[in-house]
Amino acid sequence: MIKFGPSGNSESFYAAGYEHTEDAAGFVKGLGLDCYEYSFGRGVRMSEEKAKSICTAFCDMGVEISVHAPYFINFANPDEEMAEKSYEYVLSSARAARAMGGKRIVFHPAAQGKDARPIAVERTADRLKKLRDSIYLNGLEGMIFCPETMGKLAQIGTVEEIAEFCAIDPVFTPCVDFGHVNAREHGSLKTRRDYLDRLEILLGKLGYGRMKHFHVHFSKIQYGDKGEIRHLTFADSEYGPEFEPLAEALVELKLEPYLVSESAGTQSEDAAEMKRIYGKYAAGAAFLSQND
Repeated sequence: MIKFGPSGNSESFYAAGYEHTEDAAGFVKGLGLDCYEYSFGRGVRMSEEKAKSICTAFCDMGVEISVHAPYFINFANPDEEMAEKSYEYVLSSARAARAMGGKRIVFHPAAQGKDARPIAVERTADRLKKLRDSIYLNGLEGMIFCPETMGKLAQIGTVEEIAEFCAIDPVFTPCVDFGHVNAREHGSLKTRRDYLDRLEILLGKLGYGRMKHFHVHFSKIQYGDKGEIRHLTFADSEYGPEFEPLAEALVELKLEPYLVSESAGTQSEDAAEMKRIYGKYAAGAAFLSQND
């Protein structure tokens, strides 16, 4: 089934007096949400005892947990020593996710750097093949590794690039950050058709079975000439994208992703709003189907 939840803890979580990740399980469950993404953005630093405590809290509440690997991963880095660090960032994130009771690991693929884009993309793909081998060698093939679409023009991670990366092996599942797509394409996502076009690229390359439960990040994002600037909230009226046409597209294509809100401070409330909107379109589609 489709799942909705926040990335990290919203301002309302702390305002309610909560402090610990374990508390987030009950907090998001109380909002009617189904999942939660924990960020290792600045490094994987968690004791085994803490991971087990988080696992117990989320399993007890029936809330699924995913993790975001460190932000400084770069599989296009020409320096082999730095590339080795990127492999370990992903693998250590996967081990931590497994200890926390989760299965999904989101990671940023690469930055273009000074190389021409085709060279950087090819190097990234070659490194992801090595990452695939390391995943199997370390017995982590039961986890789901999600390279993410990126929001800045200088980053590797267009929809088409992510489709190619995920075609390398079934251990890879796309993380489509629609806010990033909209930002790097300067406001391209406006209609249901706009979303369908991007999703059909992925479906055409990977097939429905690989895409049915893909990973989604969603938020409104301010952008400029070079793409993403900063994350916003659903209250912003200047920048997109809007969620309604995506909900329509997901219902139409019968896709049931793991959908994470990355709004700035209101991620829990905006995740609940996305679930409400999706429910409206899903109910409408079910009614029409029953009355055909």
